[in-house]
Amino acid sequence: MALDFRGATEALFDRVRVEDLAGELHCSPQTIKQARMEADTKGRRTPPEGWQSAAAKLAKKRSDQLRRLADKLAAG
Repeated sequence: MALDFRGATEALFDRVRVEDLAGELHCSPQTIKQARMEADTKGRRTPPEGWQSAAAKLAKKRSDQLRRLADKLAAG
């Protein structure tokens, strides 16, 4: 099935959110936000254990989605 402009751009502009990473790590979005703060900021937390694997999983999932979108668009 060919995608229309709106459907294609909706898929293209989709993104990985703080909530997605928090879900993978079984922690709160606030924990992620605090771990992303500058090192000298009050309230900063260390990143949750396993963050690299969780981020890699989400990146792979997103890259697969974009690859499928590119294939559909190239097919016309």
